[in-house]
Amino acid sequence: MKRPTTLLLLLGLSLPLATRATAQEPSAKPAASEKAGDDLPQGEAIRGITISTHGMGREWADARIMLPTFEKIKSTGAEWVAFHPYASIRRDGSVSWMRRRRGANRPTSKQAQAVPVYWGEPVKLAHKAGLKVLIKPHLAYWGSGFSWRGEITFTDKASWDRFFDQYSHWILTMAEACKDADGFIVGTELDKTIQYEKRWRTLIAGVRKRTKAPLSYAANWTDFRRVCFWDALDVIGIQAYCPLTDKDDPSSQALESAWNKRMLILRTYAKEHHRNVLFTELGYNRSFDAARTPWDHRTDGPAASPLQRRCLSVALAAIEKEDSVLGSFLWKWFPEPRPNGRNFQLATKEIRALISEHWKGDGKKRAKR
Repeated sequence: MKRPTTLLLLLGLSLPLATRATAQEPSAKPAASEKAGDDLPQGEAIRGITISTHGMGREWADARIMLPTFEKIKSTGAEWVAFHPYASIRRDGSVSWMRRRRGANRPTSKQAQAVPVYWGEPVKLAHKAGLKVLIKPHLAYWGSGFSWRGEITFTDKASWDRFFDQYSHWILTMAEACKDADGFIVGTELDKTIQYEKRWRTLIAGVRKRTKAPLSYAANWTDFRRVCFWDALDVIGIQAYCPLTDKDDPSSQALESAWNKRMLILRTYAKEHHRNVLFTELGYNRSFDAARTPWDHRTDGPAASPLQRRCLSVALAAIEKEDSVLGSFLWKWFPEPRPNGRNFQLATKEIRALISEHWKGDGKKRAKR
């Protein structure tokens, strides 16, 4: 998860909708961008919750677990859920997804890897429950030598070639397996790879051939301006773990002021690129530093709950007011019967009530520009 250098959609709508490396690839000539103007494409408001996993995603395919989970999530007013299938990454650029045997991850060859049932099955289950689905692949960096996804980079051409070959195979296979999803993210926080513009554009074109879902890339809040292929995507995706203030126990007014400044930046950027923004992740821990370092896993327990709720409430209100931001996927909710993990807990009684207050309202869906 998102370090300080960390921040679709997708929409069941149709939108008109750097790093050090010895091997630098020249950028492809950008496709002609749509003419930017004062107006942004119309878009459906996105109210989503990310469903995490206790076991690499196996429970996502279990209707006995997921259907009760979906019902509790829907009670908050959420209309979308996001799933984040994992693949492993190694220092040499190898990317592989795993079959589980006796609880252990065992990589297989690219040719022998079976498509996991927990890729496509949760799409069917969520649709059965009346929810739309975003697929948001994550590289599991733990044990790789990388401290988080934003540090994934390589120092030789062979590693870069291996990475893009195997990463693209994983993403394209997943896009085919999840072709009925309502949104698809082509990459999450891989911001030290985005200088390889031609390779990203080739990957995006390949995903387009496998699914009709709108597409985005989930950029760290510090790096979304560096993404040079937004014109090939439908929505600007941002991991929204931006710091709000250095103050201890900030007031709602201080948090609102911080979000107003942030939204002005995003509004201007969205208009320049003629694309709406989606917060592909947004969350706050039960921490006294929630407003300072919202990406941090450290928790301070129940005493910090008021600040967590204040941060989330102000963020949701700011999104409701900002036409250029379609919405957010809140991080994170675990499946029943253990809906809460150790951090970023959404399934508590207090947080569920807070989300419901913002999302259910009078039951009317907003149309966002």
